[in-house]
Amino acid sequence: MEYLKAFLVGGAICAAVQILLDNTKLMPGRVMVILVCTGAVLGAIGVYEPFAEWAGAGAGVPLTGFGNALFKGVKEAIDKEGFIGIFKGGFTASAVGISSALIFSYIASWFFDSKMKS
Repeated sequence: MEYLKAFLVGGAICAAVQILLDNTKLMPGRVMVILVCTGAVLGAIGVYEPFAEWAGAGAGVPLTGFGNALFKGVKEAIDKEGFIGIFKGGFTASAVGISSALIFSYIASWFFDSKMKS
């Protein structure tokens, strides 16, 4: 049952984003920024954690989960180190995810050739 709930929540988020892309003039990059900022704001007001606990992996996989992770990292760093934590926290909290995305993208580039759309 948990898998189904995670699948449905993640699918609903993806469907909402696709509807947004289809019905507005927003470009994918802007929509990605909106999702990350939404996750950070929901984390800041204390809504994201209960939602993620209820939804499971479905809420943690999309970009909203990344925004929440950035917020949590900044909050923890500010609590430990003060003002400088604003600059360090997000990088510390997301370093593994960003590094793995870069490494695996680079490895994938060895096997696939990208082609520009005309």
